[in-house]
Amino acid sequence: MASLARSLGSRVYENLLLREIDDGPTHVAVIQDGNRRYARKQGAEISDGHRAGARTTERVLNWCEELGIEELTLYAFSTENLERPRGEREALYDLLCEKLREFADAERVHDGGVRIRAIGDLSLLPERVREAARYAEERTREYDTFVLNIALAYGGRAELLGVARDVARAVEAGELQPGEIDAKTIDCQLYDDELRDVDLIIRTGGDERTSNFLPWHANGNEAAVFFCAPYWPEFSKVDFLRAVRTYQYREASWQRTRIRRALALVGALSDVDLPKARDVLDGEGETTREPTTPIEQ
Repeated sequence: MASLARSLGSRVYENLLLREIDDGPTHVAVIQDGNRRYARKQGAEISDGHRAGARTTERVLNWCEELGIEELTLYAFSTENLERPRGEREALYDLLCEKLREFADAERVHDGGVRIRAIGDLSLLPERVREAARYAEERTREYDTFVLNIALAYGGRAELLGVARDVARAVEAGELQPGEIDAKTIDCQLYDDELRDVDLIIRTGGDERTSNFLPWHANGNEAAVFFCAPYWPEFSKVDFLRAVRTYQYREASWQRTRIRRALALVGALSDVDLPKARDVLDGEGETTREPTTPIEQ
């Protein structure tokens, strides 16, 4: 009875959250943390925790489709994972190969026009993982309805350092002028096909850090971040919807800030106070505050 009541309450809360969401993010990035801790809590093998996490990933794809999200990036294997015990690494490699091929052949992927891309330094991974990643990319290369990025052997700082070296070599070779370097240059150097800016980062497992994940696309876009306690295999649709609601609230707050700044700019210009106008444009000047109305007793 208690389980039935919780299930009913969860569905009611899901419906409430869905009604509150009217403008979700375009690109969501997820740090899937807690698979190992979940397995230990269950008294299971570590590999069982990773397999349970893979099932959560499939559910998240459904939720993204339901909300009209167009791109999802999953932090599946970081460079730090290379330091894990050999047996655990090998089990992870086997699971990655299995799921990449399974996704690449799945009817839902082809019916939904899902493009699968692997990002990261795949040269650090065994050939069987690289081959599975190539297979998934080739099978879905022509699709563009939804993009699923799988971050493998990924490290954000290493990625940016690699781009910096590539740009420096291009300048040294005379292929690029320093004055021509802009954000577009970095985007093109990072990936053959650009990633959208990240709107929302979700991290499960209780840690409140973004672990060097997509620094160019997330930090540069000032992405909203949602941290939650459930381990990745326990991550629910309610958790996902709460994350999307966090993004929506943050966007609404930014809109209000932009409006206040625009009003302050208009006021400054009307007084022909150009220094003040410049401060407003630079975000350094004081912004007007909406008057607060006392609550009637």
